[in-house]
Order: sequence, then C-alpha cells, then structure tokens
Amino acid sequence: MKTVRFALLRHGVTDWNAQKRIQGHSDISLRPETVAAYHDKALPALWQNVPWHCTPLKRTRETADALGIKTVDIAPLLIEMNWGSWEGRKLVDLRTELGDAMRDNEDRGWDFRPEGGESPRDVVRRVEDFLKAGSDTVFGAVTHKGVIRAVYASAKPWNMMGKCPDKLDWDCLHVFDWSDRDGFSICNLNVPLVVRTKET
Repeated sequence: MKTVRFALLRHGVTDWNAQKRIQGHSDISLRPETVAAYHDKALPALWQNVPWHCTPLKRTRETADALGIKTVDIAPLLIEMNWGSWEGRKLVDLRTELGDAMRDNEDRGWDFRPEGGESPRDVVRRVEDFLKAGSDTVFGAVTHKGVIRAVYASAKPWNMMGKCPDKLDWDCLHVFDWSDRDGFSICNLNVPLVVRTKET
C-alpha cells in the first residue's frame, strides 16, 4: 500500500484576491506587501527539510520564494481549479446575473462547474493522479484555495454544499494523509507559519 503525508499552503494575497475576483488559471502576482510580510515568516520546523512543490502560476512560486523555501519543483497537476470564462469576475456579480441557474450550479457541490471550467471533482482527481505518480512519501506544496478545499472535502468527507465544517485559515498549512487503499484523511489543519529567525 502506498501512503503519503503532505502539507498544503495557499499562496499569498494578490490584487485579485483583495478585489474578490476569481483567479483560476489567470497568472496574477502577489501584492508587494504580501511578499514583504512573508519575509518575516518561515515554515514550521517539521516541514523545512522535505521536498516542496508549487504550481505553474507565479503567485505560488513567489510565495515559496518569499518564505525562503529553497528547492521547489513545479507540479502542474496541483494548479488551481479552472474557472473558464468566469475568471476575473466576482461571485457576487455572477450570482446576481445568473440567478437560479447559478444557485442550481452551486447546489451541485462536487459537480459545480463554471462555464468552460472544471469541477471540484476534476480537481481532486488531478491531485490523486499526482500522488499516485509521485515518489515522495512526505512533501509540501504551495497551491490554491480550490485545491485545498477539494482535498479537505474528500478527507472530511464533505459534499461541498453549505458552510465548510471547519474554519480553514488560509495563512496556515493543512496536513493530509493519502493512501491508494483508503484515499484522503485529515492529519492536522491550521498549522501556523513561524516567525523567521537567523536559523530559519
């Protein structure tokens, strides 16, 4: 049986995050103040000497660089959910514009799908493909909110409808286990970054 333990960290804040715009695969950089804030932080000791990955989008690599993560491999399968033609839009505007159709779509939970995009079910399948193909038994990844939510929902389990059962802090690491027999399980949520010292 193959087993993996991995920590997921969401990238830092971009202008689009601050504006509540959907990013998806759009390649938006971190805000300068976000980069500056990460220069004072570091990974928890347990996660400093394991392999790390980021996605092809620069906001994840910029987060890793600002945190001083030395070796980072690119993992395309961990990229954010594709939001298709809705990227750059705001959810509040889409809900107003699309009305009942949007509510019905969101009520599909795992099978919610933006126009021309992916569903959370598609995302978690990508993550499983990455885990099955990889050789690391312990690793970390700087990734995206949609990816973390999909993994969390699979581990909880949660049907992705209604309020999230746990409060996820997007400035923290979220640690999961996965095996090819039992799938995902939660190991530890909301593991904080630490204040950087000369040693870290």
